[in-house]
Amino acid sequence: MFRGVLMLLAAVSCSWAQYEPNCNNKQAIVQLFEWKWTDVAAECERFLAANGYCGVQISPPAEHIVLPELAWPWWQRYQPVSYQLNGRSGTEAQFIDMVQRCNQVGVRIYVDAVINHMTGANQKGVGHAGSTFDTTGSVRDFPAVPYTAENFTPRELCPSASGNVDNYDDRNNAYNCYLYGLVDLYHRSDYVRQTIANYLNTMVDIGVAGFLIDTAKNVWPEDIAAIESLLHDLPIDQGFSSNARPYIFQTVVEFNEFDIKVGDYYDTGMVTEFRYPAKITYGINSYEQLRSLVDYSWGMSIPERAVVFVDNHDLQRDSNIGPGDVTTFKTPIEYKQAVAYTLAQDYGFVRLMSSYYFEFADQAPPNDGTYNTLDVIINQDGSCANGWVCEHRWNIIKRMIRFRNAVVGTPMENYWNNGVAVAFSRGNKGFFAMAKSGYLQINLQTGLPQGIYCNLIDDCNTSIQVLADGTADISIANPDEPAVAFITFD
Repeated sequence: MFRGVLMLLAAVSCSWAQYEPNCNNKQAIVQLFEWKWTDVAAECERFLAANGYCGVQISPPAEHIVLPELAWPWWQRYQPVSYQLNGRSGTEAQFIDMVQRCNQVGVRIYVDAVINHMTGANQKGVGHAGSTFDTTGSVRDFPAVPYTAENFTPRELCPSASGNVDNYDDRNNAYNCYLYGLVDLYHRSDYVRQTIANYLNTMVDIGVAGFLIDTAKNVWPEDIAAIESLLHDLPIDQGFSSNARPYIFQTVVEFNEFDIKVGDYYDTGMVTEFRYPAKITYGINSYEQLRSLVDYSWGMSIPERAVVFVDNHDLQRDSNIGPGDVTTFKTPIEYKQAVAYTLAQDYGFVRLMSSYYFEFADQAPPNDGTYNTLDVIINQDGSCANGWVCEHRWNIIKRMIRFRNAVVGTPMENYWNNGVAVAFSRGNKGFFAMAKSGYLQINLQTGLPQGIYCNLIDDCNTSIQVLADGTADISIANPDEPAVAFITFD
């Protein structure tokens, strides 16, 4: 017990460094969902660095289960078989090459780390890289790690009749039972903690900048803290400052309805704010609701801990996860507005989504018919082919990244909203306006110094003149990209 307390205190003492994404104050990352490592590396070099992206959240890199009978669903990546860096997105050598090439151009890699569980129960087979596993009956055998039955949460600690998580008002249920029938690792074990830390440290030493702790809501916060205390500093030879710590953000799906709250995880890192996607969707449907986008009565995260997003791979496929519908690439006009507003406002750290087209929820990424993932092809106009959506390349989104980076640290001021259009300044560094119909002509206070500014959205093809009193005639006439944004400096 005494040793455990010391580990927790050590974790808390260093935790403040784990809120820093280590990317020179850039303000947004992109989830390149199911991309191959070779394509991620190329995208860092050809697009992300030049357009101000902080980094990339990649899909889980560990060896995973293979499910040909289910047509290789995307979620097989979330059932680890071993911690070898060999999965659907590529080999360990390709992973290392990706991380280091991205670091060389100042784009950081953040790994979706599945550490709550391994595969589902009552399965036996061979993983993507050839490692065997067996979870039939009471067997829990993952020899490539290695894990055996003693490394999984004892059944007597789970209070549910089924052995699965079914009551988030009972912490023992949420933390000690099997999530969706996946065999639950016993994180109170020093061996399990160190084994997970070894896996994460392998990637830290390569140059990974941080981790999304997948299903953190099903791991005791003190266990996450203990694992974090074992992590190495980021390597100086990959461009990180001395004593820099891995950036941690955590998947905590919480809507103020159960006992477990996002605030329980503030000491171990940032948290994903799952109320935000519904709130921004309400706001885009009815601009008046943008006034209360950040609503702490909903239990929303404090801004210093919130990772905000319009959608992610789960919400795109299952609207029951959240408190309402979300906006996705399938309604592009609304989606552009939702992402533009998210990048313009001042709440949280932003994660963008880059998707692939799908017809059903479990569908694998674009593939060659034998489920080898297809390359991301870039068309001459900068859009993507081969089944990849690439929202992060859409013009208004990439322009608003520049806006977000330029106005960091400034408050929203001079707020104006008439129910069908909205505008505000970000201190004295930037101004943003958006119209639901795509048309607006009005004189507004911009809060900016006198001068002539270029409209970032149309790549400075139009300009805005701010008068000595800070006012300007704001004009929008583009239903496809219904916004204007300008800043005081590059």
